[in-house]
Amino acid sequence: MGKRRTFTPEYRREAARLVLDSGRPVAAVARELGLGEQLLGRWVAAEKATEEPAGDDTGGQGQGALDVSERAELARLRRENSELKMDREFLKKAAAFFASDKNR
Repeated sequence: MGKRRTFTPEYRREAARLVLDSGRPVAAVARELGLGEQLLGRWVAAEKATEEPAGDDTGGQGQGALDVSERAELARLRRENSELKMDREFLKKAAAFFASDKNR
């Protein structure tokens, strides 16, 4: 039998953010990362729970709370950031492929 894999908290957060920021299904991201769907789903649920505002008397509109337009812009920027990260990883792999001596 194979050895059980362990993941750092940072990796778990980044994998969950990939699902949340890109809007892609958990199943598709899990397949790309070589993870189980249920495992990634738990990570996503945990990440969602950490970003929920605390239940206070201000109705979620504390001093640092974002309004609707700011939340929409933040979501758009997170999606864009996620897409740019994926593009950068692809380009790094492509550059390494074409720079390798095997292709000459």
